[in-house]
Amino acid sequence: MTPNQDRLDDNHDLPEAPAGLFVRGWKSLIEPLQKVIVQTYSISPRGWRHKMRVVMISDLHLGAPYMTLAHLDEIIARAQTLAPDLIALTGDLAPGPSLVRTRTPPLEAIASRLARLTAPQGVYAVLGNHDWWLDEAAQARQSGPIEIQEALEATGIPVLANQALALANGVWLAGLDSQEAIRIDHLTSIGKDDLEATLAQVPDGPDLILLAHEPHIFAEMPERVSLTLSGHTHGGQLRLFGWAPILPRTIDRSYVYGHITRGDQHLVVSAGLGYSKIPLRVGTPPEITVIDLQAERDENAPAR
Repeated sequence: MTPNQDRLDDNHDLPEAPAGLFVRGWKSLIEPLQKVIVQTYSISPRGWRHKMRVVMISDLHLGAPYMTLAHLDEIIARAQTLAPDLIALTGDLAPGPSLVRTRTPPLEAIASRLARLTAPQGVYAVLGNHDWWLDEAAQARQSGPIEIQEALEATGIPVLANQALALANGVWLAGLDSQEAIRIDHLTSIGKDDLEATLAQVPDGPDLILLAHEPHIFAEMPERVSLTLSGHTHGGQLRLFGWAPILPRTIDRSYVYGHITRGDQHLVVSAGLGYSKIPLRVGTPPEITVIDLQAERDENAPAR
């Protein structure tokens, strides 16, 4: 993106507050958002039949000065270089923590950029708790659709809110609505997820991936779901020697970050890309998450 284009995008944002001079200093902390890594997992679920690469983008939490539209452009360009078969947007795409946000990009500008993402098996999104919480009208009526959902769908990105569908390669993809959608107070939320109804749409037998912004649903996941992809936790956001000392009460420490298995089931929790609540990451670099799915090897097959 040229400097002129960057300035043009910023014209859509709110005027920068004086606090921006202070906030700019956060960019030089231990894990600045500009230093995005690519975290790759190679997984062969039991019985899995399809080789495919899934690229997961999660928890953008856009808002200047820490996560700008220009930075989103860079993330999108880098994601495309990873040759994805499927791109999963796993929630919290709407603007980030208001504590330090000085400019807020319009949801339409966010969605139009995400619509540049392409993959042979498609680009699909699920909603996160902040996507819901930032829509005051949806909170008041306690129902959707919410603004970011409408913006994404207007650009052609399907939002899977308790829905499932078959991809062109025969893999089934399911997506849950947020498990913390309606905020009652700072400790209590009501979910809009319906796991049973979502999986009822999927026939028995095919390879199945489920997208769920909040990972704690993995504790309830039936065996037929080979792989669950989630965000939400930011990997703890503050991690010391691999341990997150401070976590919200709603986050289960069993599902904070990385590749987690339970029997033959797999969960991958992305550290995401943005900040939540405070603009600080320690030991959790922002990441684009790649899942390379391999067909299960037949141990009885002759060696080649």
